[in-house]
Amino acid sequence: MKCQILHESPGRLRVHVMRPRMSLREADILEYYLRRLQDVREVKVYDRTGDAVILYRGERSGIVRALARFRYEGNESLVPERTGRALNRGYEDRLARAIAERVINVLFYPAPLKIALSLIKSVPFLLRGIGCLLRGKIEVPLLDAVAITSSMLRGDFGTASSVMFLLSIGETLEEWTHKKSVDDLARTMSLNVDKVWVVVNGQELLLPINEVKTGSEIVVRTGNMIPLDGKLSAGEAMVNQASMTGESMPVRKTVGGMVYAGTVVEEGECRILVEQEAGSGRYDRIVRMIEESEKLKSETEDRASHLADKLVPYSLGGAVLTYLLTRNPVKALAFLMVDFSCALKLSMPVAVLSAMREAGKYRISIKGGKFMEAVSDAKTIVFDKTGTLTHASPQVVDIITFGGEDPNEMLRMAACLEEHYPHSMANAVVKEAKKRKLRHEERHSKVEYVVAHGISSIYEGKRVFIGSYHFIFEDEHCLIPEGDEEKFRNLPEHFSHLYLAVEGKLAAVILISDPLREEGPAVIRELRKLGIDKVVMMTGDSRRTAAAVAKLVGVDEYFAEVLPEEKAAFIRREHEAGRKVIMTGDGINDSPALSEADAGVAISAGAAIAKEVADITISEGDLYELVVLRKLSMRLMERIQENYHFIIGFNALLIGLGVASILPPASSALFHNVSTIAIGMKSMTKLLPEEELEREKREEEKGRLLKAGTAA
Repeated sequence: MKCQILHESPGRLRVHVMRPRMSLREADILEYYLRRLQDVREVKVYDRTGDAVILYRGERSGIVRALARFRYEGNESLVPERTGRALNRGYEDRLARAIAERVINVLFYPAPLKIALSLIKSVPFLLRGIGCLLRGKIEVPLLDAVAITSSMLRGDFGTASSVMFLLSIGETLEEWTHKKSVDDLARTMSLNVDKVWVVVNGQELLLPINEVKTGSEIVVRTGNMIPLDGKLSAGEAMVNQASMTGESMPVRKTVGGMVYAGTVVEEGECRILVEQEAGSGRYDRIVRMIEESEKLKSETEDRASHLADKLVPYSLGGAVLTYLLTRNPVKALAFLMVDFSCALKLSMPVAVLSAMREAGKYRISIKGGKFMEAVSDAKTIVFDKTGTLTHASPQVVDIITFGGEDPNEMLRMAACLEEHYPHSMANAVVKEAKKRKLRHEERHSKVEYVVAHGISSIYEGKRVFIGSYHFIFEDEHCLIPEGDEEKFRNLPEHFSHLYLAVEGKLAAVILISDPLREEGPAVIRELRKLGIDKVVMMTGDSRRTAAAVAKLVGVDEYFAEVLPEEKAAFIRREHEAGRKVIMTGDGINDSPALSEADAGVAISAGAAIAKEVADITISEGDLYELVVLRKLSMRLMERIQENYHFIIGFNALLIGLGVASILPPASSALFHNVSTIAIGMKSMTKLLPEEELEREKREEEKGRLLKAGTAA
């Protein structure tokens, strides 16, 4: 692609694409292509001018080469279904038209035409006011209708026109902000499944999702997300449909039952006949759920919204009382031109949705303002260990076999079973088999997953179990082969153990390195500074391993060898003590606790059911996002309180000035609407501007360490 460098400074380039015009689609393709480049920190493409602003780290030569190689053709797949660009363009054009029409009206239209247009434009406002009366409600539309009607009856069509213009602009900005925030949030929550198990000639093959066509049969098991819409052709499952309905209770699905993309198999196994290829259905359902769900409203936001409606009768009453006492309609209009509810109802949801959008820039996905309030108020945080306090990508260190078994064959067997249930330990086994070039085609019958315990199946005619010590020895009563007792007692203690048993006898112990996240201790210290006074770790791992990790990371309490229901029971006890709780985890066994907590936080690399049940998802790359989440939530609550006090104080001042005849009605309306828009715009500003710089420093440090490690 030919382009011209318009301006450059260290770490920043502005380039112009040398072509007559750029479509919205082409702008998206270029932007998403540049975002994928390793050294690009941020990029913005302006389709109107054909320019791209690129912020980068390192050398500019790599960016220039990438621009030279770029072609629109072949890069279309990089762009998601929705990007928000078309939505923004629609509202930008709508606002520009409204302002242009207003300027032309004021400067060029004759007085009779202005009066006629004011009368026509007042009709929707009057109808909304009448609608409130017919419903027996005294709300903001009624206040607006009375204010506009009063001005026109006095012959002050200029004031009426100004009020309607400002109200329309305010409504457009509110609608734009809300839709943009919902759109951004929906895209962060949209389905992110790359591959799916497909039945081909009786065998299960792991294929890219975009290769799956209508009529294909796919297999989905416990803990996995259903990637496409379809009907059950075999099996049955309990399906969590929270992403579609908002209801977290699982629904039983049997043969012939319809299932939808984005829902999760909580228990069971099923085959699904695909009826709709990868498309927009999932996105549309998420948008509908967000817009309809009360989850979006925090308690503080909800109280402000109700207060806004309650203040309307007082505004009307104040206007009537002022007129009766002064017989001055201008003073009475002071109450009608200024209302508290407009600003309250605009600024509160805008603040929440903007905070949720800002969180998305830190790779934090939040399902509603309610959960940010819970994070702000929480005093207890509970951590799972594996994949949360430790890295989500552990590695197989060794395979110790028993009964004369071959290590590679045992690893092949383990990988064959574990690849169906993506968890950090399972991923480590599959990765090691791939590293050793061990092919592990389907050699087993139906795989059964026992939550928080392990997997059982028939492998080449033999009964096989793989999982925890508790599952292998206490639940399934497997035995250690005779003569191998000493080897078993001398297993290294500083690794996590995955036990494999064949035909009732221990066949292998897979030793897995499960290193602590480097940032873990610092994150816990920061959370304490931010008001968290109780940090707990709960794990199904052994007491020995749990004690070692707890000491290193610095938690207040730890619980080892716990079952999923025991994690949830601990959170219930905290609730009984009057404490709000954050739960952080990544596995299927964390799902009950994530659901029970006031704010459940899942790690993005974890099980699909954990992410579905959780209220918040953070990326697996950096646990520091929990600190960002806490700061962001606390700042949001502070902003809501600041907005509330400003709105009440400023609007009360305007009413006072109007009643004292210091401000005319038109000026009161102007100041009120300008302040409403201003508070809305302020609510859209970043809550953590300083955090971006800190994140950049952390990412640069990680990059430096990675390059140093590669060079070594």
